[in-house]
Amino acid sequence: MAGNSQRRGRRLTPKAGAPKGSGGKNKDSLAGRGRTLPADERPWHKGYSGTEKLPQRTAWKQDKERRAAAEEGRAPKIGQPGSKDTTWGRGGGRGVPANRGGSTGGRGGKPGGRSGPRVTPGRKSNPARDTPELLVGRNPVLEALRAQVPATALYTAQGIDMDDRINEIIRTAADRGIANLEISRAELDRMTGGVLHQGVGLQVPPFAYQPFEDMVAAAVEQQAPLLVALDGVTDPRNLGAVIRSAAAFGAQGVFVPERRAAGITATAWRTSAGAAARVPVAQVTNLTRSLKACRDAGFTVVGLDADGDTDLYDLEAAVGPLVVVVGSEGRGLSRLVGETCDLTVSIPMISEVESLNASVAAAVALAEVSRRRAAEL
Repeated sequence: MAGNSQRRGRRLTPKAGAPKGSGGKNKDSLAGRGRTLPADERPWHKGYSGTEKLPQRTAWKQDKERRAAAEEGRAPKIGQPGSKDTTWGRGGGRGVPANRGGSTGGRGGKPGGRSGPRVTPGRKSNPARDTPELLVGRNPVLEALRAQVPATALYTAQGIDMDDRINEIIRTAADRGIANLEISRAELDRMTGGVLHQGVGLQVPPFAYQPFEDMVAAAVEQQAPLLVALDGVTDPRNLGAVIRSAAAFGAQGVFVPERRAAGITATAWRTSAGAAARVPVAQVTNLTRSLKACRDAGFTVVGLDADGDTDLYDLEAAVGPLVVVVGSEGRGLSRLVGETCDLTVSIPMISEVESLNASVAAAVALAEVSRRRAAEL
């Protein structure tokens, strides 16, 4: 028995040879895309002269758009020389015809490339703002149902402790035809992101903000007009707490800026304990301009500031039409908003504390305004 011809584990097949080539079958993928077309020869470029023959796929897409426009009775979106035509080619780039330079489209010239617009690396698409919200907590859900807030589904945790609020929630949802879906507590935890939900959640459409002009007009008709404005408050819990205080002390509305400020989210809903269903909330494009509009309507604009000129307990304007402006959590009132206010008011404190939380300061100011108004009656 010579050599290793009879050993265990011996090779019975010959060794693999050199890797085989493609035999020239993939040579098209190595072909170039041809010369770069000048601007006047690119049908998708604004400098296109309109005299050159369109690529076949570009011409087909433009013809399809013209037919669709004719059926709908509108002007076509493409096809005019000198316009920015956004025709999508199979190569995935904006306005790249499918057969430019003899390629069959796709990355590397291979057929079957992914269609659609090109996404710039590192750029994330903006999430849709009109996505449903999930209100959690027994009081917020109950208040939303009582206020006839549109809802699509009610989620209750399996084995939930039944009380009067849960019974009313289930009964009201059934009367309104809202589907009641019983899920595990772990699934409800996942849906809410770990927020304390008390075993119940209500899926609602995005919050419907009140038009600012309507809110001011409705407040003026009241015996004691009172509005609250938030200047750059970014924490939705502070927003919810301010709305809750506004409802408790008789304010007719709250308005916030559209940008760089918190909006009504599920967190704000829950913190407000359902008060967001009773107090109108408006979003304004320019807070300074909106405060000036309130002044024109007869309101006195008062800003809360730790270095304010007027003591809260000496605020004589509290008995008249009033707008209380609360600054952001960190920097307080912005410069322009502070200059727009008729008065800046400070809250007297016994101990040396740097400042109060935005929602706490709003609650203290609204409580004092309510006390002074009650004393005048």
